[in-house]
Order: sequence, then C-alpha cells, then structure tokens
Amino acid sequence: MADLLTDSQFNTFRKLIYDSCGITFSETNRSILDSRLKERLREKQMTDVEDYYKLVTSDQEEFKIFLDSITTNLTRFFRNQPHFDTLINYVIPKILELKQSTGDRKIRIWSAGCSTGEEPYTIAMLLKDKLPAPYTFEIIASDISLKSLMVGQQGFYPESRIAGIPQNYLVTYFTKGDGGYQAKPELMNTIRFDYHNLRNDSGVRNLDIVFCRNVLIYFDEAAQKATVDRFWTAMAKQSYLFIGHSESLFGMDTKFEFLKTPWACLYQKNER
Repeated sequence: MADLLTDSQFNTFRKLIYDSCGITFSETNRSILDSRLKERLREKQMTDVEDYYKLVTSDQEEFKIFLDSITTNLTRFFRNQPHFDTLINYVIPKILELKQSTGDRKIRIWSAGCSTGEEPYTIAMLLKDKLPAPYTFEIIASDISLKSLMVGQQGFYPESRIAGIPQNYLVTYFTKGDGGYQAKPELMNTIRFDYHNLRNDSGVRNLDIVFCRNVLIYFDEAAQKATVDRFWTAMAKQSYLFIGHSESLFGMDTKFEFLKTPWACLYQKNER
C-alpha cells in the first residue's frame, strides 16, 4: 500500500507531535504514523492530509484524539515483577523510616504514562496489602491517551487482561462480573486518573515515588532530559524513580543517583 504522506508532510506531522509531547517519529517507524493518519482520515471522512493538518492544529479535541491514536498502550498487571519486589522490600521501608521522623503519614505516588491503569492498580493492591497503619497513600495516574484513561477510571478488565494478579488479590480487590472483573471502590478510590502531557510541568510536588516505565524510549535525548528534570522538581527530597528495565539515565546530565537493589535497579533523589 502506498504511503499516505509525502516527505514534507511526514516532517510537518512529526514536528507537530514532537513539539507537543516529545514523541519522536523516525524513518523506521514512519509507517506507524502513516497508518494512524489513514485511520483518522477515514474516521473524519476526509481525503486530504493538508486539510486534516489544519483540523488538528485548530481543534484541540481532535488533536488529543490524534495523539491518542499514535501512542502505544502495552501494559499488564504486575509487569516486571522485580520492580514491585523492590517497591515493597526496599523503597517502602526506606520511605516509612524517613516519615517516622517527620510525622507525615501519607505516601504520594505518580504513575506517569499509566496507559489503561494496570500499573497504578498493581501498586494500589500491594500498598493496601503491605502498608502498615496508620500510613495511607494516594496515586496519581496520568497518560496522554484519553481512551486508556477511561479504561483505568472504569476499572473493569476482561478475563484476558487479569493474568498476573495473584488469586488472593483478585478475590480481595475485584468483583467478578459478566466477561471480566471490576475493581472494588476501596481500590479505585486510592487512584486519581488525570490527562497529562509529560511535555508540561504536572504542578504536583513532594512525590515520594514516580513510576515512568517504557515511556522515555519514545523521546529523543533532549525530551528525555526535560522530562526527567520535571520529575526531579515534582519529587520530594528523598524519593525514588522507576523507569523501564530497558531504559537508562546513563550518560544523562541528571542529579538522580543510580541505585541497585537485590531485586532491580532504580534511581533515587537524595537531596539534603
């Protein structure tokens, strides 16, 4: 099938995407952008790429739908178990130790690029199970995909999607329904789903933990550094950053410290 975009149009669209959210389209993944644009033109019953460009640059809602269509939302419950082992066995004890001296009883977590919500729900189940009283937690779960956020907000997952949830957690935190499982209100109430473009400052501060896994790989070096710097600003003086196991801050000019635990590697903000 012939490409939809000319070289000039491809460069115009990829600049628009990069400038708005930092996602980089190269020649190697040009076909993805091409196919997603074809889908949007069919949906809008349009044939001219130039006309569609005018639409996405003038209609904020269509632009959000367009960005939604080009993002990849691959996730699952308890994805990369060693990260969650690190969370429970290392990070949480360290944070509780710190909070004992401050009197702060709340742990604040951001799941950035949360997709359809499996990651924040996994964190919520673990903390509800493991966090001792009187400590509480809150999770902000954000993504650039409105469709994905709606799935997370609804908290309903078909049977094909719940693989990986331990049986005791499934029984405790979900209700079996027709064709799937519904997260119980006690779990859903710990998470606030919110649309957020990582190109911008979230406005959130004093976070104890940030999960941003398998997101930075879509950014070039400049956008990666800008995003990581914004995480630094959002995080508490003593806090922890999880990124994807195939991602690294190695070679980046950042103040985060590399941290190796018996379970997995992560990064620490250690500001006195």
